[in-house]
Amino acid sequence: MSRAETGPASLYHRVVAWLLFLILLLPLAGTLLYSLATSWSATILPSGLTVHWYLDLWSDTRFLHAFGQSLVVCVGALLLSVVLILPLLFVVHYHFPRLDALMNILILLPFAVPPVVSSVGLLQLYGSGPMAMVGTPWILIGCYFTVALPFMYRAITNNLQAINLRDLMDAAHLLGASTFQAALLVVLPNLRKGLMVALLLSFSFLFGEFVFANLLVGTRYETLQVYLNNMRNSSGHFNSALVISYFLFVLVLTWAANRLNKDKD
Repeated sequence: MSRAETGPASLYHRVVAWLLFLILLLPLAGTLLYSLATSWSATILPSGLTVHWYLDLWSDTRFLHAFGQSLVVCVGALLLSVVLILPLLFVVHYHFPRLDALMNILILLPFAVPPVVSSVGLLQLYGSGPMAMVGTPWILIGCYFTVALPFMYRAITNNLQAINLRDLMDAAHLLGASTFQAALLVVLPNLRKGLMVALLLSFSFLFGEFVFANLLVGTRYETLQVYLNNMRNSSGHFNSALVISYFLFVLVLTWAANRLNKDKD
């Protein structure tokens, strides 16, 4: 096919891609502009721009407290996931590869039950008695752990299949390494990209989770999404500043993780 034939088609595809990108960007741009507006009601453009709403947001101790608590439960759940999932996946793929089909079914169970139904059951189990955890961060960490399992399992499993685990382990054994040394020094560094993808995807999902947080802890351990829900009747400019701050935090975190991952290649 000649360059003249491919040129217009390539330009058409680029134009369509950019148009779709701009359409997806419009709501975010509108939210950003509204968060910077002094007032915006009956005019096409805001009457003025200010950072007043962002200053109010980041000086609000309740917001900072909710932001920190969201970080605590998300990081705690992801650390628990890494500690439990990595050894499990290594054992399954290296010693019991036939269990992978069963694991693929079991790992989807958290998505098979709606969060509202799960929350009702958890309220019954952990609402009272010796295992009373409703209203504490511990029940959220446990819930978030189960929610993160499918993301962690699928991403790391794909990475394990790509690196040819058995061949790597056999080569390490031939060089005199034990199974533990081979897993720690040979396999784990090769799982860095898959683990990074799993952590970023899980964190982005958990940081925005609302149903479990609202039903199981509510204002007793207010997370960022619960805080946003409780502030829904306040100024729309203030809420827009909150949404943009949340988006920028996730964006910067993703960029930093990708940059760190490239620097280690």
